[in-house]
Amino acid sequence: MADSTPQLSVREVLRLQPVRRLWIAQLVSIFGDYLAVVAVFSIVTFDLRGSPFQVSMILVAYLLPMGVISPFAGVFVDRWSVKWTMIASDLIRGAMVVALLFAHDLFTIYGTLVLLSCVSSFFIPAQSVAVRTVTPLNGLVAANGLMSQAAQLSQIVAPAVMGALIAWLGANACFAFDCASFFFSAGMVMTVAIDRESAAGPAAASVLRSMAQGLKFIVSHAALSFVIVSMTAGMFAVRCFGSLISIYVRDILHGGAPLFGALNALIGVGMIGGAQFLPLLTRKNSPQHLVAYGLAGMGAAVFITAMFATVAPAVASMLAVGFFAAFVMVCAQTLIQQETPQELLGRVSSTLMSLLAIAQVLALLVAGPIAESEGVQDLYYWSAAGLVATGAVGYWKLQTMKRAPAAQ
Repeated sequence: MADSTPQLSVREVLRLQPVRRLWIAQLVSIFGDYLAVVAVFSIVTFDLRGSPFQVSMILVAYLLPMGVISPFAGVFVDRWSVKWTMIASDLIRGAMVVALLFAHDLFTIYGTLVLLSCVSSFFIPAQSVAVRTVTPLNGLVAANGLMSQAAQLSQIVAPAVMGALIAWLGANACFAFDCASFFFSAGMVMTVAIDRESAAGPAAASVLRSMAQGLKFIVSHAALSFVIVSMTAGMFAVRCFGSLISIYVRDILHGGAPLFGALNALIGVGMIGGAQFLPLLTRKNSPQHLVAYGLAGMGAAVFITAMFATVAPAVASMLAVGFFAAFVMVCAQTLIQQETPQELLGRVSSTLMSLLAIAQVLALLVAGPIAESEGVQDLYYWSAAGLVATGAVGYWKLQTMKRAPAAQ
C-alpha cells in the first residue's frame, strides 16, 4: 500500500542543515569520482584501444572487492561512529587516488580501483545510515532523491569537463580533482552532527553472528526481500548494457569520446527528471511497484538502443534509462531506510551493496565475451529481455502478495 503520510518536498528537506551539508559533500565527491572514472574509461577505450573485455574489467576491479567485503563492513559500520567512518574513508581514498596520477598501464589502474573499492565498502553503508539518522521518515524519498540527483548532476557535467580537462591539461587533472574532492567531502562531513549511538566494536567471533542477524531480518521481511532480489536481477541485466556503452559508441555509432560523454550525461538528465516525480508517485504507488515499473521501463529503453543503432534513438533511450532507473534506486534505498531498525541498517545496506556488486561482476564477466563473439547489439537485446522479464515477474509477484491476505 502507498504511504499516506504527507511527504516533505525537496525544498523542505534542503532546509535541514545536516541534509544540505551531506548533499553538498556528496555532490562534490561524486563529481570527482565520475570525472576520474569517465577519464579511465576514455583512456582505456580510445587511447589504449582496449577490448570489450579489458574495458569491462575496469568495473570488475572496482566491484568485486566491494561484493566480498561489504557484508563484513556493514557489521563494523553498525558498531562504529558513522561520522568518523565516513571521514576516515574519504581521507584514505583521497590519498589512494594519487596513484592514478602515475598510472600508465591497465594493471596499475586495476590495482588502484581494487583498493578504492575496499575502502568504499565502509563509506557507502555509513552514508546510508547518516542520511537516515538526520532525515525525518517522511523526508526520506526527497532526501534520497537529492543524493541520487547529486550523482546524476555529476554524471551530466563530468563527461564534458573530462573531455576539456584531458584536451587542455591531460588525464591527471581529472585524478587531481578527484583527490581534492575526497578531502572536501571529509571536511563537510566533519561539520555535521550525526547523533547515533554506536556499540563497542565486535569481536572476531561475533562478526558472523552479526552478519547472520542482518540476513535473517532481510529474509523475514517480504517487502525488503522482494526489492533486493528484484534489484539484484535487474542490476545484472542493466550492467551488461551499461558497461559497454563506450564500445557501442565506438563500434556501432562510430563516434568518439565526446559522444560517449554526451550519452552518459543524458542518463543523468533522465534520472534527475525521474526523481522529481517520485514524491508524487509514492502517494499512489508502493515503492515495490515503482521498482517493478522502473525495471520494465529500463528494459524497453535498452531494446530501443539495440534495435535502431543510430544516434537519435540512442539519445531518447538514454534519457528513458535514466528516468526509470531513478524509480529503482531511490525507492529501494528509501524502503530499506524506512523498514530497517537503526541498529541493523548498516548490515542491511551493505548486504544489498554486496549483492548488487556481485551481480554486476557476473554481468561484466559475461558481457565482455558475448560482445566480442556475438556483438554489442545482441548483448543489448538480451539485457533488455532480462530487465523487462524481471519487472514483469516482480509485478506478478506483488499482485499475488496483494491478493493473498484478501483470500484469507
